[in-house]
Amino acid sequence: SGLLRSHRLSLQSSGQALQHVHLRQLAMAGETWALLQLRDAARAEQKTVDLTQDWARMTPGFDIEDAQLRVDIEDLGGRFNLNTLLTQGQIDQVTLNRWGRLLELLDLPPLQLSQVGALQELSQLRLLPGVDGPLLRQLEPWVAVLPAEATLNINTAPALVLRTLDSVEAGVADALVRQRSATAWASAQAFTQDPLLAGVGVSGHGLGTGSRWFRITVQVTQGQSRLRLATDVERDPDTHRFNILQRRLLPSSTHEMPR
Repeated sequence: SGLLRSHRLSLQSSGQALQHVHLRQLAMAGETWALLQLRDAARAEQKTVDLTQDWARMTPGFDIEDAQLRVDIEDLGGRFNLNTLLTQGQIDQVTLNRWGRLLELLDLPPLQLSQVGALQELSQLRLLPGVDGPLLRQLEPWVAVLPAEATLNINTAPALVLRTLDSVEAGVADALVRQRSATAWASAQAFTQDPLLAGVGVSGHGLGTGSRWFRITVQVTQGQSRLRLATDVERDPDTHRFNILQRRLLPSSTHEMPR
């Protein structure tokens, strides 16, 4: 009886391991599909990165074998870049004001981050004073760790991030998002001079209309089993090839793409 029970448990464990490998293979297939969409967009040599382009408009859900895949592509340039605060050197007041506004919008207390140098992974923030798990979970959907020179892509930033720009009101931010869904801004200057922002005086400092950094999130569902894979990629500005920066498995309840 003991031997049979041990054998049964061993078979169950092997079956679960095989299923996990199968789910990961399907997730990698979804990742490859998303990379093809981004490469096609890069070959088009478009001057902006925006949500009117094919990579952002394609239906992300499809079936493979007996599993369902959902593939989402997010422009990380639409998030607040924490490395503008962490890189050693003088921080301009415009960036500090936007950071303070983001914390306020998220109902978080004021937080001055130490200039420890550029980070590669968001979880490294846990090493800084005042940053704990709950705070990091609230920040995670809205921030990224990109090179310090990366600009905020106003063509893909969520409404909440747009509200950090010189206290843009919620109604104006929502209107801006609706407008750009049909026509993207060609430049940061065109954005700051948009009639919707008349009288607000938004600074164009640190704003842009392009990006090289994306996150591909693939969710695979097969029966009762589920797996979520997040892959961060960077486009080489010279060759237009995409390099994998990191892959990680996510809890099924994690919300990676703010709307």
